[in-house]
Amino acid sequence: MSWLRIIHETTYRYKTAVRFGPHRLVLRPREGHDVQVHEMRLEISPEFDLKWSRDVFGNSVATADFLRPADQLTIRSEVILRHTAPFPLRSGRPAMPAFLPVEFSELESVVAAAYQATTFPDDVARVRQWVAATIDLKTVNGAEDAIATVARTIRDTVRYQRRDAKGVQTPGETLAAGSGSCRDMATLMLEALRVIGLPARFASGYLNCAASEVGGASTHAWAEAYLPEIGWTGYDPTLGVATSGNHVVTGVSNHPRGVMPITGTFFGEQGSYLGMTVAVQTGRLAHAPHPETPELCEMATAVVSRH
Repeated sequence: MSWLRIIHETTYRYKTAVRFGPHRLVLRPREGHDVQVHEMRLEISPEFDLKWSRDVFGNSVATADFLRPADQLTIRSEVILRHTAPFPLRSGRPAMPAFLPVEFSELESVVAAAYQATTFPDDVARVRQWVAATIDLKTVNGAEDAIATVARTIRDTVRYQRRDAKGVQTPGETLAAGSGSCRDMATLMLEALRVIGLPARFASGYLNCAASEVGGASTHAWAEAYLPEIGWTGYDPTLGVATSGNHVVTGVSNHPRGVMPITGTFFGEQGSYLGMTVAVQTGRLAHAPHPETPELCEMATAVVSRH
């Protein structure tokens, strides 16, 4: 069992006070047999009303409605997670690996088909051409090896480049540029897996690494594929490896837009927007947190605080 603290702060700045539309927040980590949220605190300014819901993918989504105009919007999330089981769990794998093309049961096939459908139809031919030219599917040892090979190939052929622009590049744009952000590389992997017939989804969240431990990181993204008897398996094309306990999922979707950490609108004069800053910091805790521990007592007072 281990403990992880994640602090994620985003600040938007404006020349004059502007009005804000509802903002959708996908910041709460997904819980399951291996991860539990021990504490979560949201600090948001200006004043707001907040409601929680679960979207069609099962993600926890918060919607913030702001009560007054302001020239700065700040959203700060602080979470403490408990990893309750070793991850990834490699025991209990099927005796025979799933081979391509993968066959799904009648119960799973309808849902699997939704994740096999392309998100970028204009790029399918280009992605299929790239897969054929760079990956020899005849030599891979089953479908899971194919997933790992796609992740490694993207890591080896696409240069990571942090981008602050909104949205993601299309797979064709990433291949043409030979570079992209983690979200661009995850999107390319998403479509490459679908080209070879695998259900795939986009995963957004955090990566506990050297950069995040000193507060110099941002959010992270990778892709997951579904295999019978194994379930959803995550691979990080930025690193070229399977996901681990250092990867924390906040949301999954069949489209990259479905799990952007923060989305919303503002209303003001043209040129009002001055920019944004994002900082993510992570750190392992040596022992279980206790409400009376000085650095945690404030967090334990409320799950969500309102200014």
